[in-house]
Amino acid sequence: MEERANLMNMMKLSIKILIQSALSLGRTLDSDFPPLQQFFVVLEHCLKHGLKVKKTFMGQNKSFFGPLELVEKLCPEASDIATSVKNLPELKTAVGRGRAWLYLALMQKKLADYLKVLLDHKHLLSEFYEPDALMMEEEGAVIVGLLVGLNVIDANLCLKGEDLDSQVGVIDFSLYLKETQDSDGKQYVWQISAVLDQKHYVEELNRHLSCTVADLQNKIDCLEKTNSKLQEELAAATDRIGSLQEEQQQLKQQHELIRERSEKSVEVTKEDTKVELDTYKQSRQGLDEMYSDVWKQLKEEKKVRLELEKELELQIGMKTEMEIAMKLLEKDTHEKQDTLVALRQQLEEVKAINLQMFHKSQNAECSLQQKTEAISSFEGKTNEMLSSMKQMEERLQHAEKARQAAEERCNKMKQELAGRLDTCRQQMSQLDSKCSTLEKELKSEKEQRQTLQRELHQEKDATSLLKTELQQMEGLKKELRKLQDEKQQLEKVCEEQEQALQEMGLHLSQSKLKMEDIKEVNKALKGHTWLKDDEATHCKQCEKEFSISRRKHHCRNCGDIFCNTCSSNELALPSYPKPVRVCDTCHTLLLQRCSSNSS
Repeated sequence: MEERANLMNMMKLSIKILIQSALSLGRTLDSDFPPLQQFFVVLEHCLKHGLKVKKTFMGQNKSFFGPLELVEKLCPEASDIATSVKNLPELKTAVGRGRAWLYLALMQKKLADYLKVLLDHKHLLSEFYEPDALMMEEEGAVIVGLLVGLNVIDANLCLKGEDLDSQVGVIDFSLYLKETQDSDGKQYVWQISAVLDQKHYVEELNRHLSCTVADLQNKIDCLEKTNSKLQEELAAATDRIGSLQEEQQQLKQQHELIRERSEKSVEVTKEDTKVELDTYKQSRQGLDEMYSDVWKQLKEEKKVRLELEKELELQIGMKTEMEIAMKLLEKDTHEKQDTLVALRQQLEEVKAINLQMFHKSQNAECSLQQKTEAISSFEGKTNEMLSSMKQMEERLQHAEKARQAAEERCNKMKQELAGRLDTCRQQMSQLDSKCSTLEKELKSEKEQRQTLQRELHQEKDATSLLKTELQQMEGLKKELRKLQDEKQQLEKVCEEQEQALQEMGLHLSQSKLKMEDIKEVNKALKGHTWLKDDEATHCKQCEKEFSISRRKHHCRNCGDIFCNTCSSNELALPSYPKPVRVCDTCHTLLLQRCSSNSS
């Protein structure tokens, strides 16, 4: 606490001496000016007060450049300073960057504005400062108010990275301990301070008033816009509520009509379905019995047909075997006929040979004796050939007889097979006729069954339609509930909007009262002027003469000069962050305004 108070007093002294020396010089200040250097040293100590220590891999870091970097995010105008500080090649430490930032802000005459932006966002400063730091308390706001007076100074500072990094921030108290005994110098300094205080007071008042007037005008515009929007929304909501109520009534009427119709149709369909189900069950039982009897007959006829088909297959197999045997007999007869033809040719040849031999015997009688033995042998051969011929003829006769018997058997078998085939065909035709009749009956039964199924499907469709209508009724009920809920919600929204409108009307009335107060303050300020000490010799209220014991005091509201007894009250004004001295009349007027505003 004491450290904060000391720093604040040092800041006041440094700013006061800097302004006095700058005005006495009457020129732009450079970086070698001692009061300016001491001002930056004191400001650096104020910014370092209560800084949190941040641990990094290089060690502990405690620099005031961190909170100054936030100004670039909060105020876009400070981006030029941040970029120029980052682009300085000779700066190597965070302390040097922070000093360069302060130099540039002072040259732009916006140091107080930038620090005020930081103080307005104390939740961001809490990351860098302890809770009891100077920048987190009221002293920070006082220092920012004092820095506004530096806007009178013109500075042209040289930024050298080596000097900024290597500067040692030690406060030189010798500047503040000099004794000035010359009364003329005191009066001159007093006049300059009075002029500066008056200028500072007027500038700050104008700036704050312009800011407040602009903010209030913006708020009034916003409130008027929101009021118009809310009125439009209220009108639209009321129209919508009326239309929804009408739709709700129509839906209720339709719902009642649909419910009555659906109940009637459901009762009628239930009765019809019961009757049709009973008839269907009875007809179904008779059809099932007929179907089972027909099915049994079909099975028996299928068995008979399979037996007849088996007999037919056996007969066809016998027929094929007979045909194969006939073909084999034909082949044997052909072969025997070929052998007979060959034997006849041999006989003819033998006859020719006998004739030749006979001719030769006539021609060669001499050789008869020699060939008598050959003739006898030839006669034996001829006898053998004749016997074999006879045997072959007998065999041919037997084969012809066997063939005739086989042909007779084949004819008999063909006749028997033809008779059996006729009987089978007759039976098959009878079976086909029975099958056709059964198929016709089955078709008729299938058609009846299909009609019944169609009727069942129609009944199912009717029931499904009724179910869908019931579901639609349930959906309509749900929609009705939703509409009722929406209606309740809209009513709540309307009530809330009405409450909001009332609150907005209250805010508007309060803002109008504030505007009137501000206008009155502006009028009062235009009428009042800051009186000089030389102009006032008596107190304005009690009209007592000023002396060494009765000193002069300015009222910070009207600017007139009063004694201590007539200006002992203190009140907070919009131009001052702390309570300041106010005369008795201004005190009563301001209290009346505060009470009227609060009411």
